[in-house]
Amino acid sequence: MNIKKIGMTALAASLVSASANAGELTISGAASLGIGGYSGERVDLGTSFTMGNQFTVSGSGELDNGMTVSLSYQLDNGETVFDDHSLTISSEGMGSLKFSGHGGSSASQTVDATVAGDIWDGYDGTGIAENVTGTALSAASAGNNSMLYTLPEVMEGVSIVASYNPQVSGTTEAEVGYAITYTGVEGLTAAYASTDENTGTANTSGEQTAYKVTYAYGPITFGVSNSDYDVGSSGTDMEVDAYNISYTVSDELSLSYGVEEINKGGTTVDAEYSAIVASYTSGGMTLTAKLEEAENVNNTTSTFADMEYYFIGAAFAF
Repeated sequence: MNIKKIGMTALAASLVSASANAGELTISGAASLGIGGYSGERVDLGTSFTMGNQFTVSGSGELDNGMTVSLSYQLDNGETVFDDHSLTISSEGMGSLKFSGHGGSSASQTVDATVAGDIWDGYDGTGIAENVTGTALSAASAGNNSMLYTLPEVMEGVSIVASYNPQVSGTTEAEVGYAITYTGVEGLTAAYASTDENTGTANTSGEQTAYKVTYAYGPITFGVSNSDYDVGSSGTDMEVDAYNISYTVSDELSLSYGVEEINKGGTTVDAEYSAIVASYTSGGMTLTAKLEEAENVNNTTSTFADMEYYFIGAAFAF
């Protein structure tokens, strides 16, 4: 059964039978500039400048039958100019169904970003330090041509998301996931998610589970999170624990301190990261300064695997 064909046929039928009352085209993005640098034994990258290079074009319209259809394209001056793109159909009664041709999220990926801001992501590339490649987290990703369904509100304070990756290859099974978020207590947000990982090979198939809890009391917010990627081969398993505490000084200024720890199957040493971040927002401009410390980034005790990173930047949203 071709799920993608059915979905697009149903959409085409709805567009034929109902005309749009209003349409809107928007362009959004952020111009950003920054300066940052790594330091440590045999670190190859010194101070460098960065600049943002992407924006999103999106359009939406409401049909006579009450449904809203929106289309989004991301233009990115990276490996491919035409990047993430999706089509979303929604209404108050049915919820929201998103078809992602590229760049979609599984249910677990809506939860698995760490409360500390994925500090690890700045160290998982090659070329930062000689003979060191930082550990990159594994996830049950949505893949291309996947679907994410957000149910209408089932009860106050509870939201549910489901994902489906049809896996058109004959050697793999479809991947299904779900995520539940609860916000029924003032200041509290708690989320849990689980998604299948089916690669066609028992050693690399399993599931990813994730949870995230944050609680705000006055100007202080504390959060903990966990993502557990558990597959057939224990050497491929990966788990990250994180916590973060932030203090809102004013409507414009906030400070935070976060820690992440990655346990990788087949290793006895955990990768550890910490970051202090200060952020100031005024209108559409955000100034950010951060200082990070990383140890054992490749899950070894090599002295090359310890380093620090600083960054000062400005982002202008439009």
